[in-house]
This record gives sequence, structure tokens and C-alpha cells, in this order.
Amino acid sequence: MPPPPPPPLGRGRRRAAHAFDAALDDTELATTRAALAQGRWQSVRSLLARTGDDLDRRGHRVVVLAAESYTAAWATDWLLAEPDSADAAVLLAAARVQRALHGKDKPAAAREACRAAAALAPADPTPWLVLLLLERTHGDDTEFVRTFEQVRARHADHHHAHHLMTARLAERRPDAGPDPLHEVYDFAAWAAEQAPADSPLAMLPVVAHAERYRVLAGAGFEPADPLASSHWTGRRARQVMKAAFDWWLEWEHEDHPRRLVDLNYLAHAKVCEGRGAEAAALFHRIGDHPTPEPWSYPDRDPHSAFRAARDRALGTG
Repeated sequence: MPPPPPPPLGRGRRRAAHAFDAALDDTELATTRAALAQGRWQSVRSLLARTGDDLDRRGHRVVVLAAESYTAAWATDWLLAEPDSADAAVLLAAARVQRALHGKDKPAAAREACRAAAALAPADPTPWLVLLLLERTHGDDTEFVRTFEQVRARHADHHHAHHLMTARLAERRPDAGPDPLHEVYDFAAWAAEQAPADSPLAMLPVVAHAERYRVLAGAGFEPADPLASSHWTGRRARQVMKAAFDWWLEWEHEDHPRRLVDLNYLAHAKVCEGRGAEAAALFHRIGDHPTPEPWSYPDRDPHSAFRAARDRALGTG
């Protein structure tokens, strides 16, 4: 058996030990990402073909692959070789979006790539998802909502799109202060209620609570240390956290590609709520797959915040 491929340049052992891996526990994705770093875009073609119409997984894999600096070049080669490939087009669009978000490409060019990818696969929400990522930063509310609706029209329970909408809504009226009737809570409750009983969108009210905390703390309405904030201990907050934890106990989805994102939000909430035993159960499930959000909220080092919270819950500090 040949040795595994070396890590991409710049990913030393020390850095890797403390890096957040957006691939989470998707080992197929991580292996394909390493192959793409060496120019083997055929492995991406095989991965996306195997992913099929698992739309949340497709979106997750495309977004993660697109984040690498070399992806745009290899996706361009792939699309030149296979001009009718919807997979090549959406990967290139996602890579152009990432470049635009980092100031290395023009948003207009990224939008054009997204629309070209959408034309090749009219039923696929993924080109609209990557456009939503772009509009999250560069679009106005009208364009953002219109793009979100394009995603929902193709996959009503799209996990990543609902997270993006929740984060965007949480940022409305930052100077209003704590408001249990803020629209982000209504949106998250609506999305959870309209989804099937086993949908991970049941976790969205927890995400909404964390995203609104980020905004309120940034505006000075809540303390920068979430453990010192009453945001997590009010009656409505406790009801939201209990409902989400109960859903997790009943419906835990071991196979959802972004379940670890939800588990990090829920573990963070349980830590802030002071429910150490429940947080410990979630940390066991999270294992070595923390996510930067919400541990970084409002402006914290996410590595240190996650380790401290995990050690406290597990009694290993």
C-alpha cells in the first residue's frame, strides 16, 4: 500500500494539531481534499457522483473543497475537460465565491459562475447555497432573502442555508437590545416547526439564540463572557435548550454531514446554561470535531474556549 499523501503546504504538524477541520468527520471528503491538492480532480468527480442527491452532504462537500486555495485552478481544468459537468461548474462557482470573500476575485464574477452552475443543474440547490454564502457578505437583504428562497425551493430543509439565514437575521436591529420577540427567534421556531419531526432543523432555535448573543455582546448589551450572561438562563432560553436536547436524545442523526455543527452549538448552550452533565454527553459525541462557531462568540479564541468548556464539563481540567 502506498504511503498517504503529504499534507498541503503550510499545514504543519503543530498547526494541524490546533486547526478546526471543516470536513468534520467526513473521512471520504478529507481524503478527496488531499487528492485535489495534488491535482487529482478525478477523485472529486467520483466523490460528488457517489454523493448523489444527498443534498445536505453535497453542499457540505462542495463548500469544504472550495475553501482550499488550489481548488479554483483545478476546477477550471476539470470544467475545460468536461464543459457540461454540473459538478465541475458548481465546484468552480464555490471556489470563485471563496476567492471573492477573501478579496481575490470580484463578487460579480463569482455571481456569474454561480448562475452558470445553476443553469447546468436547475434542480440542484448547491449553486444557490454558494451564492448565499457570497450574499451573506456582499448582498443586501433583498438579494439574500431571494437567494435563500431559491435554495428552499429545491430543498426545503437545507441545513446550511437555514444556518446562514439565522445568522443574517440575528444581525438585524443590533441596537434594540435583548428582545425575546426578535425576528430571528420567530424564524428559527417556524423553520423547526415546519420541518419533519426527525429534521435537524429542530436545533435551529439554539443556533438563533447563540447568533443573537453574538450580536448583543458585540453591541455591548451582553457580557463578552457568555458564562456571565443571563442570555442563556431565562425561561424561554431554558425551554429552547431543553427541547433541543430532548430532540437529540430521541432523533440523534449519526449520518447527517453537519450534525457536529449542531452539537457544538448545543454543547455551548448547555455549558452557558450550567447543565454540566448534559454538556458532557454532547462533548463525548463531539470528540475531536469542534467548530469555530459558537465557541468564538463574541470575540474569543475558539480553541481555548472549547478546551476550557470541555475540560470543565468532563472534569479533566
